[in-house]
Amino acid sequence: MSQLGSSPHGPPPYGPRLTIALVVSILIMIVELVGGFLSNSLALLGDAGHVFADVLAITVSLAAMRIAGRPHTPSLTFGYHRAEILAALLNALALVAVSGFIFYEGYRRLLQPPLVYTPILIPIAGIGLIANAGMIFLLRKGSQRSLNIRGVFLHVLSDTISSVGVVIGGVVIAVTRYYVVDPVIGALIGILILRSALLLARDSTNILLEAVPRHLNVMQIAGAIKEVEGVKEVHDLHVWTITSGLYALSGHIVVEDQSIRKASEIVKSVESRLKERFNIAHSTLQLEPQEIMEIR
Repeated sequence: MSQLGSSPHGPPPYGPRLTIALVVSILIMIVELVGGFLSNSLALLGDAGHVFADVLAITVSLAAMRIAGRPHTPSLTFGYHRAEILAALLNALALVAVSGFIFYEGYRRLLQPPLVYTPILIPIAGIGLIANAGMIFLLRKGSQRSLNIRGVFLHVLSDTISSVGVVIGGVVIAVTRYYVVDPVIGALIGILILRSALLLARDSTNILLEAVPRHLNVMQIAGAIKEVEGVKEVHDLHVWTITSGLYALSGHIVVEDQSIRKASEIVKSVESRLKERFNIAHSTLQLEPQEIMEIR
């Protein structure tokens, strides 16, 4: 039987990429913040606020990666893997706060649209768009393997979409002088940010509640286990996620009364099938003789 505590599982080495993304995000935030005040644009200030959330997200993610890499201890037998999930949940909460500010400020500006200076707004938003597109390329691969990196990636992706909206809004304002476009674009940015936050919060919460991973089906897993020669029945099956890409399983399998050696071979066959078909690398299986099940 494989034991989770016996095999450390450190996060993928995405630290350098996150560090680069952090530096770029800080620079974008400063430029957009100054540009937002000079141009009097809520859309650009909202984008700067979103980038500030990016900075927080990346900082928390880097800290979580360092913590998650610590070895297991007698009191923390699962190690610090869940630090990644807590970081993702904090990122989601930060996104909700940013979207709330944007909605409030957008409503206030809709009542009385202020003048917006587009010669500053458009080029600065363009710079932010280019920088965010570069960070998407930098983090895309890691986002497919780590929920922590995915949280940062969603921040950057939303910010990139925001930058596109700011540029388009700036062009429309420059041509039409219709200044109400700016708070409308800001509100749309807020909706995108809120959607990303809710999706990330859902995934993080499901892991913390030890729900079955969305891409796995308990009935299919039980069926695959029963296909192994020597397995008569499966019950009390539990499947959950420890951290991104690390899945665990526990359950009871019923076998005929036989030697320990042969029973051990059955367990190894089950573990091999779980790894190959479902990417479940850590399983704890309790064997029960068939006679006990018949008595029950």
